[in-house]
Amino acid sequence: MEHIRNFCIIAHIDHGKSTLADRMMELTGTVTKRDMKQQLLDSMDLEREKGITIKLAPVRMKYEYVTSSEAGAASSTATRLVSPVGSIDGDRNTAPQPGTYDLNLIDTPGHVDFSYEVSRSLQACEGAVLVVDASQGIQAQTLANVYLAMEQDLTIIPVLNKVDLPAADVPRVSKQVINLLGCDESDIIHISAKTGQNVPQVLRAIVERIPAPVSPLAVQAERMAAQDGKTPAIPTRALIFDSYYDDYRGVILYVRVVDGTIPKGADITMMATGARGLALEVGHLSPTMQPDPLLGTGEIGYIVTNLKTTREARVGDTVTLKKFRERTHAA
Repeated sequence: MEHIRNFCIIAHIDHGKSTLADRMMELTGTVTKRDMKQQLLDSMDLEREKGITIKLAPVRMKYEYVTSSEAGAASSTATRLVSPVGSIDGDRNTAPQPGTYDLNLIDTPGHVDFSYEVSRSLQACEGAVLVVDASQGIQAQTLANVYLAMEQDLTIIPVLNKVDLPAADVPRVSKQVINLLGCDESDIIHISAKTGQNVPQVLRAIVERIPAPVSPLAVQAERMAAQDGKTPAIPTRALIFDSYYDDYRGVILYVRVVDGTIPKGADITMMATGARGLALEVGHLSPTMQPDPLLGTGEIGYIVTNLKTTREARVGDTVTLKKFRERTHAA
């Protein structure tokens, strides 16, 4: 889990969320230049016609992280490190290790009418990249999204976009961001998502500032094992943050696995509705569906089910394995 980072991009409408997501996918090689197009994650016809994001869109990117010394230049974000989670001794103030990281990005809508989509996405993440237009400054939906992120206690990385525009007023907008977040000026990353200027710094900051996911039940099990030497079984729990019906495949769930694992072919149960089904396929989106043998703790991905309607698997419900559900009822 220490090599996983789950984050959203949040912003006011037209401040450059989807363009930043495009550059990130380009830089990480998630999408080839041949297949790259503007606002790649905006797949709905209406989104592409209006140029706005309406539906949240998750994607997994593979990012090769190296330390500042290995990269040959010091990163301005390298001093603000978060500690990896998973141990119980409290000593977590260590730098991220070099290696390949899974960056699970959820691109969110910026329009006020789709705030519910944003709140659902934030529940699946540990961090958020806040994008602010350097010419427009903080807007109404900027504030709304920041407050939602703060309610979820997420790590926020402030980013000033469009700094290459003649109308950009970096000092003024930086002061607005500092007043809003209480951060230092050095915490703010100045970028142009359109040209790719300083976008690599954002990727580094995601690894260095956003904490890795943690399994609450695994931490609890570690404590119990330390006390009495017995390690209890960890039940599977996965949060449904979106779902839709596909005419050819049935109900498809977008989930964040909080505890345990969900393998392909598993008998699954929705804890709220009680609906039972099969995980016909599990995997991640990069940005198309990529099947995996299983979804592990901390991962964001999809589950293709044999359910007939999304009413059986509502957003906000918890997916567990049938065996754990039956064990709970028996207890």
